[in-house]
Order: sequence, then C-alpha cells, then structure tokens
Amino acid sequence: MSKQRRAARRSAAGYRTSLPWRIVTAGAEKVDRRIGWDRLPVIPGLLTLLGLRVKLRQENLHDTGQLPSVDLPDPAPPSESHRVNRTADGSHNDLDEPRMGMAGTRFGRNIPLDRIAPATPEDVLSAPSPREVSRALLTRDELTPAESVNSLVAAWLQFMVRDWFSHGTSPTERPWEVPLMDDDPWPEHPMRIMRTPDDPTRDPQAPAGTPDTRVNVSSHWWDASQIYGTNETEQRQMRSGRTGKLHLWDDEQSPFPSDPARDPSHIPGFWLGLAMMHDLFAREHNAICDHLHGAYPSWNDEELFQRARLVNAALLAKIHTVEWTPAVISHPTTVKALRANWWGIAGERVHNLFGRISDSEVVSGIPGGERDHYGVPYSLTEEFVAVYRMHPLIRDEWHLRSADDDTSLRHCTLRDISGPGALKVLETTEMADLLYSFGTLHPGLVTLHNFPKFLQEFERPDGQLQDLAATDILRSRELGVPRYNEFRRLLRLKPAANFLELAENRAVAEQIEQLYDGDIEKVDLMVGLYAEKLPAGFAFSDTAFRIFILMASRRLNSDRFFTEYYTPEVYSKAGMAWIDDNSMITVLLRHHPELRTALAGLTNAFVPWHTAGRTVT
Repeated sequence: MSKQRRAARRSAAGYRTSLPWRIVTAGAEKVDRRIGWDRLPVIPGLLTLLGLRVKLRQENLHDTGQLPSVDLPDPAPPSESHRVNRTADGSHNDLDEPRMGMAGTRFGRNIPLDRIAPATPEDVLSAPSPREVSRALLTRDELTPAESVNSLVAAWLQFMVRDWFSHGTSPTERPWEVPLMDDDPWPEHPMRIMRTPDDPTRDPQAPAGTPDTRVNVSSHWWDASQIYGTNETEQRQMRSGRTGKLHLWDDEQSPFPSDPARDPSHIPGFWLGLAMMHDLFAREHNAICDHLHGAYPSWNDEELFQRARLVNAALLAKIHTVEWTPAVISHPTTVKALRANWWGIAGERVHNLFGRISDSEVVSGIPGGERDHYGVPYSLTEEFVAVYRMHPLIRDEWHLRSADDDTSLRHCTLRDISGPGALKVLETTEMADLLYSFGTLHPGLVTLHNFPKFLQEFERPDGQLQDLAATDILRSRELGVPRYNEFRRLLRLKPAANFLELAENRAVAEQIEQLYDGDIEKVDLMVGLYAEKLPAGFAFSDTAFRIFILMASRRLNSDRFFTEYYTPEVYSKAGMAWIDDNSMITVLLRHHPELRTALAGLTNAFVPWHTAGRTVT
C-alpha cells in the first residue's frame, strides 16, 4: 500500500469514528427515512443533506485500486510545470500519487467490492432481456417534456460526460447475444451488443471471484478534457500556437483531426448539441486568452494556454454546480445546497466582498479549501456512470427558429443533427439561432416511455444498428451495478416493497410488474430510477441524487486545482476574477450578443428563454 493510501486510511479512521459526526449522520438518516429531506424546511433540509453526505463519504467510497493489478510504471517525477499546470492525461494532480485519476486508471465503486455481481450470461441476459425492457418500458410514443428547463441541459450534460468518463471502444469479438421475442422487428436475431472493454491493468493471475474492474479512458478529473484532449497529441492538434488560443470551427484549420477514426463527429454520440457546447467554450477559452494577454502582456503562448485552461475548466465546474444542477433539481433546498458547495453558506456576496472567511467548506465552500480524499484515492465510479444514463433528456424532433423573430428555419429530427450531419447544420445555420432554438425548446423528462426513438435504432458510423436503451440496461448488469432495490439498500434507503410503491401510477406499476414476473427485486436500476416519484422541482430521481450528494462534491474536494491550488498565484488574479464574474449567461452574451432579448431578466441560462417578439415584463 502506498504512503498516500496509508495516510488516507488514517485520515478516514478519525472521520468515521468522530462522535459529533456519528450523531449528525444517525440523526440525518433517521429524519430522512421518517420524513424525507425534501419535505423539510430549507435549513433542516440542508442539515439533513449535510449529514447524509458525511455518511455517504464514510460508507460509499470503495477503492478498486486495491484489487490485484499488473505492475504499471508511474509517470515521470513531478516537475515545476506539474505544480501549476493540468496535464493532458490528468496525471500529477495528486503529486504524491501521480497516477491517481489519470486517463487509463480504474473506475471506483460506491458499493462494497464484495457486492459487485459477476457479469455472467445468466445475470446479464436474464429475463426480462434488455431488449424487452427497452420495448416495453422505455419506448417514447410522445415526448414527455421537462417544462422547467430548456434543451441546453441535454447538450450540456453530454458535453460534461465527454469530459468525465468513457469505457472506450468495445471489442467486436464475443458480443453479448440478447434473445429476442418472435415479433421483435430487429433485423438480426439475436441482438448483438458489444462488451465493455476489459481492464488492461487487471492481474491475469487474480484469484477466482475477484470483482470485475474497468478503466476510464478519460481523465477522472473535472479538467475540460472534452475540449483539450486526453493526451499531448490531441492537445497539440487543438492548439493554434498563437497567444494560447485554440482552433475554432470557422478557422482556416478545423479543431478536429482529419483522420476519421479520431474525428469526434465520426464517433458514436456526436450530435449538434455537443458541437455547440464545444464551439462555445473553445471561443470562451480564446476570450480568456485575450483577457490574460491584456493583463500580462509578457506571457508567451504556453503560459496563456495553461492559465486559460485552468480558468475555463473552473468556469465549467462552477456553471455545472451553481446553474445546471440547480436548474434540473430546482427544489429550494438543493438550490441552496449546491450554491453552498461553491460559496459555502456564507454565500456569493460574502465571497465577492471578502473571499474565504473560513477554512470550513460548509462556511466558505469547497473551492480554495483543503483537499481531502476522505480515505479513498480519487476516481469516478461505475455507479456515478450508471445514474448519469439520462438519454430521455434528448428530443427526437427539433424545430430550429430564428433568434431575431422566432420564424421557422427548418425542422430536424435527431437523426438529422447527429454524427457528421451535425457539422452540416453548423455550416448552414447561425450559431445564435441554434442556441436560441435549444433555449426555447423543452427537453424530455427522465422517466419511463420517454427514450428517444432514434437512439433505439441508432446507426453507428460502422453501419451497425444499436438499441441504446437496451444497451444502457445491459451495461449496468454487465458492470455489476446492483438492481434497483439492492442499490437503495446499499445507500441505506428503504427499498420499494411493491410495484405500486415504486411507481405510484397504477398502470405503470402493472406494466413493470408484468415485465418482471412480479419480482420487485429484479427491477433494473435504470427502470427504478425512471419510475420513481420525483421530489418537487426534480427532473431526475431522488435515488440518483444520493450519488450526486457524494460525488458532486468529491470531484471538487479531491482536485488540487479546486482546493489548495485554487489561488491567484496559480490561476492569476485576472483569471480568478474571470471565474467569479462570469456565468453561462455572460458566456452566451459575450459570443452571441444577439441573444440579449431572449435572455433578458433571466438568472439561469438553463430555464426556458423568452420567445423572440415577446414583451419582457
């Protein structure tokens, strides 16, 4: 065990046994079970969420790095540049353990390692098959909208996911063969779904029964790798080599490599929303470079790039924490809690006037506070990946309209704006009109019978068809993520006693019961998450929220560049001011000022925008 891991274990021991924290966590769990955090007034609700987060930190962080692995070389010893710059692959964030969180390291778990189910055909393909679940419970007949938010939430989420995690390209050999019903119109029987790639770090001599592990081919850190790449080669291709800036869509050189195998527009999952977000924040990076160049004219290309990357990544994390997430879970208590994650209960105004007034993350927020891994080396987790399967957010039908007067420009399907087709739309439609269209269209609600039809018959760039709903169900089974009721138990939540308690809607409960042959314990995690009654203001489930309570703060707590090194000395004074002074709205208006009318009076860019021509009151 490394020196860092031993130190982390000792730190965790005190954290687990502290009497005040035991009282807080026990009280929070009791109140949550009896009443529910969402039914409490804001202050008691906040205290309950605080206690739940402490308990989750104590019991639901599990290190897969302790499982048998091959000997891997450590990255080069830390240099002076490592201390102040993010690396392309995420190495050296923790200077004592440079591999922690870097691309190619394992996903952790939020469940005990001995509770990871083996990926046997009996479990992965058991009845109901993933395809049966897709057809019976997930197919969208008509969009169920999430009316409190706009479709930028869907584009933003996938933009974030491209930064956070990827299991990599599936091998073509040994696919899962999913049995189909005789009346299933799928062109190939059985349906073949490629397996998740094996863990290349796994020790081939590991004892039988050792839990499966997988690696994240992306950096685990919140470092904007979807913009900057996950290795030095990708990063160099993105850079212009002039004043720290990146290539843009309308430059003389595309920001994407010419090799189709590495061109993101040819990779499954690329669509217009993702391209829009990439373009917006590549432009934001360049604007930050201009700002820094004006403040520090002696800085060279490398210095401008590195400082701008730090600032842009932190701005993305801030927007996600205090704007995107409060928009999609807009309960008054969670809005307050998420803002406290960034600014503490002292609030934004106190931060802007006085900076940090306390070392406590509760009082002054996580950024700029002390780094803490809470006893477990940092990584994202398979459970975090599982609860972020939110494809129902994406619409099938897209009506593109003018930001000037709301006139119709064209009608598109999701198929039209996916893959290379997304680039064609970018070339023929003004970006402001695209952003306006997304800002005035509702996304889908994350619920049953609301999965995009296009994604149930998705044609991959290699010509193979894929039912992504069936794939999502299969992935959780394959990766040993527990079924719904067991998942809740492991988070110390009350399991559903019956199908009506799960879904509340009797017709839906009967559909689920029939599909799962009356066995509530077989219900897949994603089905349970989609079926749950939502807390007020939520666009996704309370069970999924428990993972967010833990992992949303952990991504900040563990990152040196959001804690101990979140300082003017590292970011620059001008860079820190940029983070403080900006939001998604200011980013949009900086690059597309013609959106000013649509955004007038709004404080969150992810709620529905004003329609052009409407009088703003």
